[in-house]
Amino acid sequence: MLIRPRLTDFHGIALAQEDVDFAIPFFGEDIPLYVDPFLMWRSPSLQDTALHGGLLTAFNYLGQLALKGRAGEAVNALIAASECDEVGLGSSRTRRGKRIGEAKAKEILAIFSHIPHYARHGLSHIEEMQFFVEGISKDRISDIACSFLKSFLIDFTIDQCSKVGIPLEHKTVPNVWDPRARSFVDVNATLPVDPSDDRPLLLVPKRWLRFIPWISYEDYFEKHCPQDEISHEPENLTRVEVLNYNRDNYGVVAAYIEARERAFSDAHNDPLFSQIPVISARRKLSQIKKLSTGKAKGADAKYEAAVGELLPSLLYPNLDFADVQARTESGVSIRDLIFYNTQRHAFLQEIYSDYGSRQVTFEMKNVAAIDRGHVDQLNRYLANELGRFGVFVTRYPLKSAMMKRTVDLWSGQRKAIVTLTDSDLEQMVEVFESKQRDPIDVIVKKYAEFRRACP
Repeated sequence: MLIRPRLTDFHGIALAQEDVDFAIPFFGEDIPLYVDPFLMWRSPSLQDTALHGGLLTAFNYLGQLALKGRAGEAVNALIAASECDEVGLGSSRTRRGKRIGEAKAKEILAIFSHIPHYARHGLSHIEEMQFFVEGISKDRISDIACSFLKSFLIDFTIDQCSKVGIPLEHKTVPNVWDPRARSFVDVNATLPVDPSDDRPLLLVPKRWLRFIPWISYEDYFEKHCPQDEISHEPENLTRVEVLNYNRDNYGVVAAYIEARERAFSDAHNDPLFSQIPVISARRKLSQIKKLSTGKAKGADAKYEAAVGELLPSLLYPNLDFADVQARTESGVSIRDLIFYNTQRHAFLQEIYSDYGSRQVTFEMKNVAAIDRGHVDQLNRYLANELGRFGVFVTRYPLKSAMMKRTVDLWSGQRKAIVTLTDSDLEQMVEVFESKQRDPIDVIVKKYAEFRRACP
């Protein structure tokens, strides 16, 4: 069974996240990023700026409906737009969100009547609503943007799936905004599905994604909000007090928006994974080398944490980090690092071909010596989709008896287990720092040494 499968891995498509233009979705959980509409506004792409204009036109249309006495229609449409489960963005562990209620929808639409500028001109960025309405944050802004842009996301998804070979099925997608009818409609389309519940999935361009929107309440509160003017005790200032002040002092918010627009060149999308800096890699290595073996003073946990931060950066983008997998064998807790095998390196293609490794397991052992029990534990784990190739990450080289045991596993079961020691990690960090070669080459070297020992 695959650990934390992604859409591509489930269908046997070996791709690194870096190699595609969309965020590869997980099953059963959200991607912890959000669509930031500002990235469309500042984009040099005419398509993105047009999409941002269409998003604003749709949202401001609901405000005009409310102003013209058709608040019921506007409220229903805004409720429908407030959640977009198909994209799977945010922090939910279930890929299912909750729509806003009628009261919150009315509160959002009320800003059009309360602030004369919005009544005349509408919002310039839908992110502005977070400065006037409690409970509107990055996840809600992202979902509303995706809902109004769902028609584009359907086309984008079909195009991307066709490029990489992801299977599609006929599905009905609810609440797709029709700009001609100016209402939400259901649309039939061929899309990828989540096999756990058969729901359609929509892919989202990576270029739109950030952890925190460029226009955010937190940035406004810290750098632009006149806290002393609102309260004599700014250290105790509540969000509700700030929102109330903003409604009566629109100019302060407008000045903040203008400042963020002027700084547009600094607004960039956030990658789904960021490597740690070289200096941090050096520090992690130093921390590892200073630790004693065993469990005294939490050395084993510290070792696992440091290796767990170091290896994903050293091996990216050849191996995408999947998860830290905890398992128990005979009462012994074992921590593994699991990686997706992207097959973007010749060595990774080889271990997939020879050992069936759709994912690669690194078992961390902060011990003075790997023993027979450790080898047997990892041996039992190497099966099915995880394949028959595994890596010990430990402090010292295997002793001759344990090396012979791994060789015997290869001879009898065609399973390969290689070992990365402190000195190997140091060599990987040196390569990472110099950028002359790839840190995965150290694993390639270790595998070559292992195979030379095999009959």
